[in-house]
Formats: sequence, C-alpha cells, structure tokens
Amino acid sequence: MATQKTTIIPAQATHPGVLIKDEIDATPNLNQRSLAKELGVLPSFLNEIIKGKRPVTADIAILLEKALGISADYWMKFQSQYEIDKARVKQKNIKKLRNIEIWNIIKDYVPVRYFKKHNYLIDELETDIKAIKKIYDVETVDDLVSSFSKDKFAYYRKSEKLKIDDKNMFAWSSLAQYEATKQKANTFNFDNLNQLRINLNNLFYENSDTINRVQSLMNQFGIKMLFIDKLEKTPIDGFSFWSNRNPVIAMTLRHNRIDNFAFTVMHEIGHIDLHLKNDRNKKFMDLTKKQGIDECEKEADNYAQESLISSMIWQDILDNHLPLDDDKIISLGNKHRINPAILLGRVCFEIDYYGMKTVIDKKLK
Repeated sequence: MATQKTTIIPAQATHPGVLIKDEIDATPNLNQRSLAKELGVLPSFLNEIIKGKRPVTADIAILLEKALGISADYWMKFQSQYEIDKARVKQKNIKKLRNIEIWNIIKDYVPVRYFKKHNYLIDELETDIKAIKKIYDVETVDDLVSSFSKDKFAYYRKSEKLKIDDKNMFAWSSLAQYEATKQKANTFNFDNLNQLRINLNNLFYENSDTINRVQSLMNQFGIKMLFIDKLEKTPIDGFSFWSNRNPVIAMTLRHNRIDNFAFTVMHEIGHIDLHLKNDRNKKFMDLTKKQGIDECEKEADNYAQESLISSMIWQDILDNHLPLDDDKIISLGNKHRINPAILLGRVCFEIDYYGMKTVIDKKLK
C-alpha cells in the first residue's frame, strides 16, 4: 500500500527572482542593468521580476537559459512551485485565522489552563483543538456549545444553591467520560456485586494502599474506576455512568478520609446496581451538600449505608452500646471488621455526635 507523503508548507513562498539575484551577485561583472540589456528588457522590468512582482514567463525562461545557463524548464518549475506554495501559504493562513476564531470560542467553555497543567494541551492550536474535540466528544465547536447547555441542565438543575462553575463541571465530567474510554476492565456481571462489596469492606478495614487496591479490585470485577483532579467550584464526590460494556465510577478524592472514600464508592455502586442496570444512558453526578436530594440519591445513600454497616449491626449498636466513645467504636469496628473511621462517620451523621472528641484516624492511606 502506498504511503501518503506529508506536504511541507513553507512559511513563505520563494519567487524565482531570488535565484536571478543570487546569480547576479555570484557572477563577476554582472548587474541588473547589464543582465536586462542581455535579456532585451528594461532594467525596471527585470527589477520587478527580481522583487517578485512579475512572474517568470516561458519567454523570459528561455532568455534566462541563454543568459545564465540555467534551463528554461527549471525556471518554469521554479515559477510553478512558487505559485503552488503561495496558494498553500494563503490557505494555511486562512485556516490559522479560522482556528484562532474557534479557539476563542472554546476558551469560553473550556478551562484551558487546567488541561494544559495536566498535559492534554501542548500550545499548538490545531492539535489542541483536536484534543478538546476528542475530550468533549464533539465534531464541531457548535456541538461543544450545545453539549455544554445540555449537560448543565442535566447535572446541575437540583443544585442551584451550590457554588458551581459550570465550565469546570462540564470539563470534569467530559474528561471522566473521555478517560473511561481508554481504561480497560474485565467483563462486568451484576451477580458479582455482592462479593465485590465484601472484598471492598476488607480493603476499607485494612486501609493500606487503599486507592490503588480498590481501583485494581474494581477493574477485576469489571468496573472502570477513575480519579480525576477537581477544579475550582466543582463540588463533586462521585460520578457513575456506562462506558461501552462497563460501568464507570469516577471520583475527585476531594476529602482525604477513608469514611468519605468508602461511602462514595459504595454510593456509586448503588447507582450501578439500582439505577444503571436497566438504563445505560443515565449518568449520576453526586455533589457535596446536595440540594433537594431526589429519590435515586436517597436509594444510593441507603445502599451505601447497608453495604458498609449492615442494618442488623447498626441496630445492635443503637440498642446495646450507646453512649459511644472511641474505645467502644474501635472495639465494635474490630469485632465486625469495619474500619472505626467508617463507623465513627455514621455515628456522627445519624446520632449527632459531631461534637465528639476523637483520636480515631480518619486518613485515607
């Protein structure tokens, strides 16, 4: 199969008059006036050719062949290449101007600095435009604008009171979906979710190299897991959706706490199990301090609570172990193989123990 050659477009087209001047400069006792006389043209006429204001015609090419010993064919090819290069340079400049216009629109909808920081952009306009289109999964800048408006309504309509940067939220969710297409995971099976939750709880309890071990485990069970750096005013904890044949959980790791991490993971698994099972077009973006939480979010919250601390264990704590302190929480956590920080998190949330002084380590390790 023939290999397509890459056309190199010069920064500026070179007129054959440049060669005429070079020949004059390199030849003793030759100047523009004497060469014009030899060619039988006015010096001003020759000067215009040298300056690129006139073309080298076939008649002039034959005269130059006789005067300078350079074939007429060469002069004609030189002139032809100049015309082609000039047209290509013009086309290139038109395209460059168009790219500048496109980029000015893109900047209104894309946090360029964020993508540069994370090496998605390289400060080469045409390449960067292609990269943005790929990340946002659009064909044109009009598609980008339309997609922005659509996603804004879909994700944020229940969270108008939050301090949200729509451009940054759009960027984060688009990047998560883009990165998901690049990640590989085993075949996913809903029947394996119960075992996955058991294995996850063991990892949460141990809390050692947790992020890497959890990501590896999720991939083994067919769930793609991503960690995307947050942007300013993007109060996202988790995001769940389908990517081809695999469900995806994307997280920001905004809080470096094992209880928050574990709850978010189980919450997103809840969305997969309860809500994405029968509708693979849905997407769930879970925001911190949700306003007007809907039924799906409540169901995912309950799923996460039950997955981390079963209702039977929780009821036993309420019936037999109140009031709680660090020693009791640590003892109960070790008894049930529940990380004490996870148990403490639910205690604070449900029994209003937020003022409780504690030495329990909540750090995600």
